[in-house]
Amino acid sequence: MTSASRAVKKTPKSFADLPPIRVRREPPTVTEAVAAAQDLADDIEQQVEIACGLIGLPADEVRPHVLAAARKKPERAPERIMSHAGPSRAPRTVIVERRTRAPVVVERRGRPLDPRR
Repeated sequence: MTSASRAVKKTPKSFADLPPIRVRREPPTVTEAVAAAQDLADDIEQQVEIACGLIGLPADEVRPHVLAAARKKPERAPERIMSHAGPSRAPRTVIVERRTRAPVVVERRGRPLDPRR
């Protein structure tokens, strides 16, 4: 019973002794690929290309799924939030309006021209 008090040192295993790591590869479903493409791009053709790249199917098979799932951006009405006021005041209405900005387009150019020329 004295062997339980003795520290037992384990021998370190090297990576060569371990079994190989098995990685399971499952391509996304059509629905998952279309949802990801919609989040990445607004243009339908770009969505088709992205979904094709994710799934590995030709564009002719993916396009109907993208068109069927095409969602129109809803027109957001301003939100009205009612706040609780004290007993002597009437409740206040707060209007929150969201403004959308135009997308920023960055044009890539080559090197600037040498002003000495």
